[in-house]
Amino acid sequence: MKGLADFFGSRKAIIATGFLIGMGAALLQKLGNPANMGICVACMERDIAGALGFHRAAAAQYIRPEIIGLIFGALIAALSFGEFRARSGSAPMVRFVLGFFAMLGALVFLGCPWRALLRLSGGDGNAIVGLAGLAIGVAIGVFFIKNGYSLGASKKTHTSAGWIMPVMMIALMLLLLGNTVWGASKALLYAEPDSFAPFFSAKGPGSQHAPVLISLGIALVIGFLAQRTRFCTMGALRDVLLIGDMHLMWGVVALVLGAFATNYAFGQFNPGFAGQPVAHTAHTWNFGGMALSGLAFALAGGCPGRQLFLSGEGDGDAAIFVMGMIVGAAFAHNFAAASTSEGPGLWGPASVIAGLVVCLVIGFTMRQKA
Repeated sequence: MKGLADFFGSRKAIIATGFLIGMGAALLQKLGNPANMGICVACMERDIAGALGFHRAAAAQYIRPEIIGLIFGALIAALSFGEFRARSGSAPMVRFVLGFFAMLGALVFLGCPWRALLRLSGGDGNAIVGLAGLAIGVAIGVFFIKNGYSLGASKKTHTSAGWIMPVMMIALMLLLLGNTVWGASKALLYAEPDSFAPFFSAKGPGSQHAPVLISLGIALVIGFLAQRTRFCTMGALRDVLLIGDMHLMWGVVALVLGAFATNYAFGQFNPGFAGQPVAHTAHTWNFGGMALSGLAFALAGGCPGRQLFLSGEGDGDAAIFVMGMIVGAAFAHNFAAASTSEGPGLWGPASVIAGLVVCLVIGFTMRQKA
């Protein structure tokens, strides 16, 4: 085990993990997932929120097995290496709020950090603006960290509490796998079967998906490797800015290269700014949305992928952040804050500004005094 632990902590392992994430995401796109959206944690959590009826945007409703696989891959890794530890209690409501605003920012940009990298790998020039915003947001978060910002330490809790998120994922998987039977039952039992969840998109990005078992399998592998290597896009930027450490950044670079190589091989590389899939050219809000997300991720201690992996290893605080993102997705679509290919929603810019104000207040007021 020690030899394996040493390997997973090496540069080779983080590069291999990043490369496999990029390749796997591009392959899922080829197999049916939306273009430049092979794996997008924010988009997929938004689709799950829609499937459960938390919002009624008809084009964004599907129980994405990738989210389930990422959590269970991390769970299997944590159990295999004795790292499953139930803990919680580190400013849960603050983490919920950070998750909420992280999602708002991501849906104004139209993607999480993973999707920003995948969009870049697919030729979408708008991703450059978003990634610049992400870097600025993380840099502001690093400023707060250097000046004593902290959400405090999590505390050990009952083992059963650490299993809540994995059990929720089992429930989602049952809903997904039982959709055909459940759909037929709704049609027989109810006069208006479309009024009952789960909902599944008939058109738009929510209707585009790779085969369930392939999606689940790829996500399981990614979740396992990412838990072992501590892969995190926000953490990569934070470590470079905070201590000049490039270890995690090698994984991010490998993700871009792996996705680019696979996209190019499959004919999925289409460079440009205009007409990119599920993207817009309102650069002020591409930048601002990801700046908000980057700041929220830095203050919460991890990007949305990392939060999933942590929740899979028993971290209740990370699970609260994930719940905040799902509620944020519902809010964004119910209150016209999410963007479309035409640009930000009516309340998208105001949501970004409000989120930045809230995150700055959190950063300034939650500093530990010497």
